[in-house]
Amino acid sequence: MKVTTDSCLFGAFIAHEMSGIKINHCLDIGTGTGLLSLMLAQKNNCQIKAIEIEEAAAKQATENFQHSPFHQNIQLIHSDVKKYHSTEIFDLIISNPPFYENELQAPDVKKNIAHHGTQLKLSELISIIQNQLTETGNFFLLLPFQRLEEAKSLIVENNLSIHKIVLLKSSSSHPAIRCIFYGTKNKQKQLIHIEEIIIKNKENKYTTEFITYLKDYYLAFE
Repeated sequence: MKVTTDSCLFGAFIAHEMSGIKINHCLDIGTGTGLLSLMLAQKNNCQIKAIEIEEAAAKQATENFQHSPFHQNIQLIHSDVKKYHSTEIFDLIISNPPFYENELQAPDVKKNIAHHGTQLKLSELISIIQNQLTETGNFFLLLPFQRLEEAKSLIVENNLSIHKIVLLKSSSSHPAIRCIFYGTKNKQKQLIHIEEIIIKNKENKYTTEFITYLKDYYLAFE
């Protein structure tokens, strides 16, 4: 699957927010190519379990992990997260889940698994986060902007707290296309901060903020 700009920004945002925070165990649900796990591992010396249901994506992620300097920190699990039974709980859970539910699908089964919530509904994902997250743990989700209110309701229903919502915009003149949820079980973080990250300026060049987030990952910014 393609590595998108918003997923790169999401990975950089997670690593930035978790900078200086001790993480023992992280669960990456729907790792795809392994992008988020690799970006986190670059910044945080934690143990990561990256779970992926689709066979070809799991194979690609495994290769990416093995050829990285962080291979000892990341374990690929080829499984359906709903069938993955583990007594382990995690102090960080991250996910860039399938974006769409109940919408027109493509002929390509692999793309449908990646893009559509036929295998994992958003309600199921948030329930898993509730069950697998430590009491002081944090979680991050990347979703289409149109699912913002739905996600907010599901998070509250599952007795989780939203600490921050970040709206991603292609430019200042465009509406938000994605939203990042940063949440926790910690009820002391119930005040929701809403922020924006704009990817490109009026000159169609990457903004200073975007470059700051991605400079440690994009060779073009070196």
